[in-house]
Amino acid sequence: MEENKIIEENKITVEENRMKKHVHIAAILQIVFGALNVIAALTIAFVFGFVDQFVDDPTAIKVLGIIGTPLVVVFLVFGGAMIAGGIGMFSCKPWARVLTLVMAALGLLNIPIGTLKGAYIIWVLVQTETITLFEKGCPKSPVTQ
Repeated sequence: MEENKIIEENKITVEENRMKKHVHIAAILQIVFGALNVIAALTIAFVFGFVDQFVDDPTAIKVLGIIGTPLVVVFLVFGGAMIAGGIGMFSCKPWARVLTLVMAALGLLNIPIGTLKGAYIIWVLVQTETITLFEKGCPKSPVTQ
């Protein structure tokens, strides 16, 4: 009896299966854009460190540090959060859904690509089927009608 209940809970509907594909696409988008943020952070750190070698003015060096350090930290934090959320979404972790929703909402400010990506990810993650899918934890059982 209890075994049947567990099997029944792990079945996913056709709509949930469709949304599972969208969740995987959203996860890939998050990981790719998070990696781009990390690459941007490393590029900024490298460029500012490289320019620092050619500047003799101590005030300019301080300004480079004041501007560059927060930029690198912000890009690394956002990139890391996006990558972590994307990885967590592959196994339908509830914390990953919340983190990805927050990062997608912040990404809406990045016009035009971030707006498109953010709107798509928010649309995917607020669907009733997606919420149910995350509550079940992405079961791998057969699809039911």
